Amino acid sequence: CTINGIGERAGNAALEEIVMALTVRADQFDAETHVHTEHLTPTSQLVSAATGFPVQPNKAIVGSNAFSHEAGIHQHGVLKERTTYEIMSAADVGQDAEQIRLGRHSGRHGLFNRLDALGYEVSDAHRDEIYDRFLDLADQKKEVFEEDLKQMMENFGSDAVESAKGLPDNGAATNGGTPAYRLDHLSVQITTDEDSQVSVQIRRDDGSTRTEEATGDGPVDAIYRAIDHAIDAPHTLVDYSIRSISEGADAQGAVDVTIRYGENQFAGTARNTDIVRASAEAYVDALNRLAAARENAQSVEFVQNGIMTAFE
Repeated sequence: CTINGIGERAGNAALEEIVMALTVRADQFDAETHVHTEHLTPTSQLVSAATGFPVQPNKAIVGSNAFSHEAGIHQHGVLKERTTYEIMSAADVGQDAEQIRLGRHSGRHGLFNRLDALGYEVSDAHRDEIYDRFLDLADQKKEVFEEDLKQMMENFGSDAVESAKGLPDNGAATNGGTPAYRLDHLSVQITTDEDSQVSVQIRRDDGSTRTEEATGDGPVDAIYRAIDHAIDAPHTLVDYSIRSISEGADAQGAVDVTIRYGENQFAGTARNTDIVRASAEAYVDALNRLAAARENAQSVEFVQNGIMTAFE
């Protein structure tokens, strides 16, 4: 068995599932694993980050939805007695203990419990209005986050409720430092009878910028051509995929990109309500991972050469 069930072809048995099955049903199995189960989720996330294979939200034990509750009746029951719906606790496997997801199916109890946790004291006279505004917001987004609630409360009393739309930090560094490349500007022109025209500006970690233009068969093809001209790093595009992570006209899309350099592959991802920009950010993310790997390899080679020189 392996973490996240990673393996050739269809994969292997997931270690986290086997461990928790034996742990939860210890009365049925004469076996002990001696595994510190609170490290299962952090280990799963570490493996996912290292391999570039994302953990599915519906993955048992370590998935982001494994202990989440959105339906109002479920939230009310979990807040009163968690064992009603959970045979193990999120903390047992290293997940956040509080996983009440707020959405259009959430009830009043779940909403006001979260507002109370955020420090908002809501009077009885305003509860109906606040709940109605929350439902309006939930209709626009699949999940309402704490930032959205804070924005809603700040705008309480105004004619409109605005939701906070956090954009990803494009080109985030994979090693905790400054990313090698950042997407500073993106301009796309699409016409029905001509190739798409794109202009991109890439900022390097030394502060310099480079602007390139390109045309292509569609906006994504043109964007990737322009970024290739701006960065000029040898590689091959292996895979490009889009998936929706929310619902509605303002749905956020997630783009996953895989590139190859030599025998190694590097995965990049980005989320944005603008799928074209997300495509560019995911590509830059993958190129940053490639740049970080090449830098690390050069550092190792430098140290090895220094050691060999010292013994000559």
